[in-house]
Amino acid sequence: MAGLTARDTGQVRQRRVFYIPGFDPLQTRRYRQFYRTEGPAQAAISGYALEMGRKRGDAAHGWSVNAQIDGESVSAEVEVLAWADIIGGSMRRTIPATYGQMLRTTWIYVASGALFRLGRLRKGPTLAALYPVVMLTLQAVLAGLSGWGIGLGVVMVLPGWAGVIAGWGAGLALAWAMLRLFQRADRRFLAYYLMHDYAFSAGLWGAYPPSLEVRMAEFAARVRAAMEEEGDEVLVVGHSSGAILAVSILAELIRSGLPARGPVLSLLTLGQVVPMVSFLPEAKRLRADLAFLSTREEVTWVDVTAPGDGCAFALCDPVAVTGVAPEGKRWPLVISCAFTQTFSPERWRRMRFRWFRLHFQYMCAFDRPGDYDYFRITAGPLTLRARYAGRAPSKSRIERALSGHRSMA
Repeated sequence: MAGLTARDTGQVRQRRVFYIPGFDPLQTRRYRQFYRTEGPAQAAISGYALEMGRKRGDAAHGWSVNAQIDGESVSAEVEVLAWADIIGGSMRRTIPATYGQMLRTTWIYVASGALFRLGRLRKGPTLAALYPVVMLTLQAVLAGLSGWGIGLGVVMVLPGWAGVIAGWGAGLALAWAMLRLFQRADRRFLAYYLMHDYAFSAGLWGAYPPSLEVRMAEFAARVRAAMEEEGDEVLVVGHSSGAILAVSILAELIRSGLPARGPVLSLLTLGQVVPMVSFLPEAKRLRADLAFLSTREEVTWVDVTAPGDGCAFALCDPVAVTGVAPEGKRWPLVISCAFTQTFSPERWRRMRFRWFRLHFQYMCAFDRPGDYDYFRITAGPLTLRARYAGRAPSKSRIERALSGHRSMA
């Protein structure tokens, strides 16, 4: 019907997608590759056509998509809102500085009481947060014992002060060499990477670092510009800790006012770790943004996790568990993309212990997709609201308020 828009029909022909990654130094490369390989794989499984193209001219990072889904032609422009340079800067730490980060971050989570409350919420991501602490401590112990052993051997061979000095020197050299070796092999252990991740989020006791505040304002400006263009839907996707940024960006965008007649605004959060920050005492802005966004009619917010993802707070309503759910709360719609049902049994047996890979599965193909299909959402003919209209939230969602800090900016 003439004059009807996507707000009225739920139909999409043109879509802008803004993808906000989590704490990942390989942000643009990883997600472009995911879409290039996993998109056609899902299309072959589900019986539709998907083709990637060049990025939009004014986008720093991204790609275009042309799709034929459910008999409809849809074009989408995907832009990655990258902050890998900020991440890279925070990861350039010496070994002693990383161990200092470990002690400080552990103290922040213990002293604030957040660690114990997170453990009551979901043990999987809490154990994942403790993993780098345990691994780095174990590496230090192994290096120390090795250094002590070689030093003792030198002292036994060379008695007297000469042996003591030589033993200390040899022991320290070996211990340092082992720590360097562990650091260089961190692609296998991920201890340094995860430690930098948690330290970055907790560094200001939950407040956003100034450098990130500036970048988030730039991201908000990109989304606002898209809302002022022609199109049917502007979809913001936040993965892992990128979900935290997405919440604050959209809250600020709505507060400043949206165009009277513009595209539909949608938010999709995937594998979110919101409580890791929202449970900290100085996360006042984040808590205010969660409460604000949860009531807004201007946006549709769907939160997708899976219990098989040990790095995410699966099925935890991020607003409710933080204890800031206001009267009239409507978002997010919390659903599961249950890996045990959407993977074939053979694939699940292969994947179930690949925890880090499973944390990225939300942007990949499923053998038996249910109502969650990343590529239908980002390149399909329905708005997020139309796709999930009438969809009940997961019955096993967690809504119990567990945060000990609930003050808001």
